[in-house]
Amino acid sequence: MIFLFLSSGLFLGWSLGANDGANVFGTAVGSKMLRFKTAAIICGIFVIIGAFISGSGTSHTINKLGSIDAIAGSFIVALAAAIAVFWMSKLKLPVSTSQAIVGSIIGWNFFAGLTTNINSLLSITSAWVISPILAGIFAIVIYRIIKIILAKANIHLLRLDLYTRLGLILVCASGAYSLGANNIANVMGVFVSVSPFQDINVFDLFTLSSMQQLFIFGGLAIAVGVFTYSHKVIETVGSNIFKLSPEAALAVVLSNTLVLFMFSSVKLQQWLISYGLPSLPLVPISSSQAVVGAVIGIGIIKGARSIRYKVLGEIAFGWVITPIIAGIISFIALFIIQNVFNQKVSGSSEIYKSNQIIEQRETFRSTMNNKPSNPDRSGEFHLTRRS
Repeated sequence: MIFLFLSSGLFLGWSLGANDGANVFGTAVGSKMLRFKTAAIICGIFVIIGAFISGSGTSHTINKLGSIDAIAGSFIVALAAAIAVFWMSKLKLPVSTSQAIVGSIIGWNFFAGLTTNINSLLSITSAWVISPILAGIFAIVIYRIIKIILAKANIHLLRLDLYTRLGLILVCASGAYSLGANNIANVMGVFVSVSPFQDINVFDLFTLSSMQQLFIFGGLAIAVGVFTYSHKVIETVGSNIFKLSPEAALAVVLSNTLVLFMFSSVKLQQWLISYGLPSLPLVPISSSQAVVGAVIGIGIIKGARSIRYKVLGEIAFGWVITPIIAGIISFIALFIIQNVFNQKVSGSSEIYKSNQIIEQRETFRSTMNNKPSNPDRSGEFHLTRRS
């Protein structure tokens, strides 16, 4: 039953790999600098490492958005997001897995009758706006630096080709690490509070926490998605928006990597705060939005007329419709699994019923004693009363 409930998270991880893997190396493959299989293997390995080592930071934000308290509810939320992402992948659109899971969680909040944490929602949505702008700025700056270096270095064409390929391999590996660290929250974040795993002591050397075990499974699912299905989205990211040169591809991948890192690094955030500098929230951002922003940045440098605005409009439509679709699917599926399959998808209804019983008992006791009920006399009654 454990893996049955986790299967939707694994499906979401596969969908994320199939869709967002293209954001890490799509431009490198699209510019013919890396073969698909080589890039997919590198991406898969480093996605798992990034999820395992640095995935906890963004997961806390997802948990604050909606703390799902039943594993069947987590199953449906992840499944709804996965269906939305898979649907968009079939249409060859690089959509946002972050937007899908957020829309799905909000659907669960509506079904459970709970209030969505506005602060967490604002942190996530503001990052969706900031990340493509940052990526576009980074891409412009990095591309200009690369062009200046190449103009002064006078490197032989064959050697330049080798350096560019090596640079893309290093940057793709870093980007895959950052993708795993930032986006694993989208895949397994909804399961953290209801994780079925126990901490494991590995040969008395280190402890593998329940969260890390979830992240390993999620990272593996992302890696499989990258290898088996991401080539479809690569066509859109790698060449359909704007034809990229190898140097431009390097600038795009590096910009995407930097933006993912900035929104997922706990150490960077702590370092900035220690020096009194503004820091970015640790939230799962859309790598799709970041890489598209970077590609547009390159397009602006080379002439905005070359940008294929029709493709860009289709991608933007995918970003808008994805959270809406995920939220609707989540709400409907939660209703079905609770009323048809009799599965508990939220503890809030039972908690509310128990609160009503406690309140009735207190009222009855105070009436029998001919005294007005005093909520402060009973800490239990005072704390559990529904707001």
